[in-house]
Amino acid sequence: MKGSTISWSETWNLAMEALRANRLRAALTMLGVVVGSACIVLVVTVALTGRKYVAAQIEAVGSNIVFASLEHTSATQNITLADQISLSDLDAIRHSIPEIVQAAGTNDVQLTVVAEGKAWPVGLVGVTPGFQEIRNLLILRGGYFDEGDFSTVSKVCVVSDHLAQTAFPGENPVGQSIHVGELTFTVIGVFAERIGTFGQSEIRTDSVLVPFSLVKYYTGDEFIVTLYAQADRPENVPLATQTVAQILRTRHRPVAEYDIENLSSLLETARRISLAMTIVLLLVAMLALLISGIGIMNIMLVSVTERTREIGIRKAIGARRSEILYQFLLEAILISGTGAMIGVGIAIVIPFFAETLVQFLPVPGGLSIPISWLSVVSAFVVSCATGVLFGYLPAKTAAQLQPVESLRYE
Repeated sequence: MKGSTISWSETWNLAMEALRANRLRAALTMLGVVVGSACIVLVVTVALTGRKYVAAQIEAVGSNIVFASLEHTSATQNITLADQISLSDLDAIRHSIPEIVQAAGTNDVQLTVVAEGKAWPVGLVGVTPGFQEIRNLLILRGGYFDEGDFSTVSKVCVVSDHLAQTAFPGENPVGQSIHVGELTFTVIGVFAERIGTFGQSEIRTDSVLVPFSLVKYYTGDEFIVTLYAQADRPENVPLATQTVAQILRTRHRPVAEYDIENLSSLLETARRISLAMTIVLLLVAMLALLISGIGIMNIMLVSVTERTREIGIRKAIGARRSEILYQFLLEAILISGTGAMIGVGIAIVIPFFAETLVQFLPVPGGLSIPISWLSVVSAFVVSCATGVLFGYLPAKTAAQLQPVESLRYE
């Protein structure tokens, strides 16, 4: 029947009038929802940004990398030269593992560079072909080694940017000579790591890269300290890691132990840490919404008490329980929904300002701040659900008031 339908326009107008009559109270009640909904979006945004940034840093060091080295522990003190990783091991890994697209090895020794009458400690790093591609090195000036440099063992080198500025201040180092220990090299290029490893790899602030065979002049032996292998796809990294380990163990004595790792494990660890932090921060955001929901319920209960006579008059002139219920429920939804929209809007604006600000800060590799639109929708739905959940009890209380008792209330 027509008379049994609820006039939603009238219910809407009454709810809006009630909120306008208590603007300050509604705004303060809304504040908790604003904070809670904004927190949900920002927490997910921070988590995604952190995960993306860490992944970018790891991939900049070298994507899909497996690296291996001979362990030096108390249990492996009796290691011999035969236990060291050799160039033949490198060739076996490069040619016998289908998932490996590139492999390289390094051997480094600490020496000094003499220039401008001064001596600087440097790391001399002998590298095999493929090292630049695996480690994503940036060539800032000049060039890198070609096949001829490796095959003829040319006395050429590529120096780090810091060393170039130190040894050749205000000059172009390309084409100049540099004395490293007992040998003199011609500088053919200047390089920099795409992402600094801060001394956690063979490359230091002051480093000199030379063809691998030249390190033999300093060490007397030709073996690889760190072996790098690059898989074709991320999902093949675990298999490549296992295969590299198997090849090294079958080609050397059983007592020799090798440390074989990959950057995927670091990335997975970063993801787990990010997930744990996201869960904790989301719990904080949900706590904020819970507190705001309790605030909505308390304020609405107070409102019911203050408007008891108004409710009695409405019921006396024919308003039904459902109309009273929906009016108060709509007020709670309006408070939570408006707060959610404001909170989500703030959470969307903040990353844009932050991304603009980051452009003026020395952030390595840059930083992009993605916004998860799923988190935006989730924050809005959860906030509105909070209003419905905590607004139902006051609305039900108002709907159950008796008209006679309500009219007698002062």
